[in-house]
Amino acid sequence: MTKTGVAHPRTVRQARPALRLGGFSTVLRVSALLTVAVLIAVLLALFALDIATGDFRIPLGRVLDVLGGGGTRAQRFVIFDSRLPRALTAVVVGAALGLAGAITQSILHNPLASPDILGITSGASCGAVLILAGTGGATTGIAAAPGVPLAALAGGVLTAVAIYLLAWGRTTSGDRGVMGFRLVLIGIGVNAALLSVVSWLLSRATLTDAAHAQLWLTGSLDRSDWSTFAPAAIGLGLTLLVSAASSRTLAALRFGTDTTRVLGVRIQTQQALLLGAAVTAAALATAAAGPIGFVGLAAPQIARRLLRTPGEPVIASTLVGAIAVVGADLVSRTILPVDLPVGVVTAAIGGPFMLYLLVRANRKATL
Repeated sequence: MTKTGVAHPRTVRQARPALRLGGFSTVLRVSALLTVAVLIAVLLALFALDIATGDFRIPLGRVLDVLGGGGTRAQRFVIFDSRLPRALTAVVVGAALGLAGAITQSILHNPLASPDILGITSGASCGAVLILAGTGGATTGIAAAPGVPLAALAGGVLTAVAIYLLAWGRTTSGDRGVMGFRLVLIGIGVNAALLSVVSWLLSRATLTDAAHAQLWLTGSLDRSDWSTFAPAAIGLGLTLLVSAASSRTLAALRFGTDTTRVLGVRIQTQQALLLGAAVTAAALATAAAGPIGFVGLAAPQIARRLLRTPGEPVIASTLVGAIAVVGADLVSRTILPVDLPVGVVTAAIGGPFMLYLLVRANRKATL
């Protein structure tokens, strides 16, 4: 800035270009767009490898040919009836968990505020296990039990409502509302209680039903088919629509309460709407593949560091979540000597990452 109050030409050149379309305008960040493009390319590559890899190997070029309508009858059967539903379910489940984690962490201003830590996935698991181990639905496969997605959704929603009501109280500004730190602590307690309920349900089930439900509780894609993919895809689509329509509101909620209120945002109403969308995505993802831990926790934080943004980026978090689950499925079936459930692989990686977040938060608090 010069003495006359006119911006220096170098300052103007360093400003980020703006993108305007009608009444919509945003800042164009080339580095962020390139990062998102790389994430999409990585996801597509892992998706193709996940379809091509297995006991019956299919070359990558042949996979594209089969998806385009070519290939032999055996190759079409393997891809369309077995591997494609599993790979698509992995993409949708990971994307839904990453998106749900980005929304909850942005709203509650806490990197630990993910669906699995808050107890949402445990509530969905409780509802699903009630069907699987209580009515014998597991004996005919998860896909054959149409009540599982509805039970998981009901369990996740009821758990979220209970946590929200228990966390309601006086905020630091003296208003009535929900504080992020208080909600996280209550969610951790509710999560522990629901895990006990799940254990009790398993103890009362038959040995066969309990074994099927226990396999599902580890977070497995082994039973994936088109009927497990559909509910999770619907949940992801609805949550993407809500988050896109509320993108400006979500950005405003990342600020403090006073700043958000000055911007004209109805804090409690918008929080409830966005949290409801996140709960729907996480619950239906849990119904499709079981509780896959730490994806909703780690994906937004990884995306935030990749894009170097002050808040959790929604699109990048969705892509990182999908990459995490598809990559974990590929690793469990190819690199590891034993074919492990996806949830075991994500937990092995996500556990140390959670400890890293806790240590980092503790260091910030002591500075």
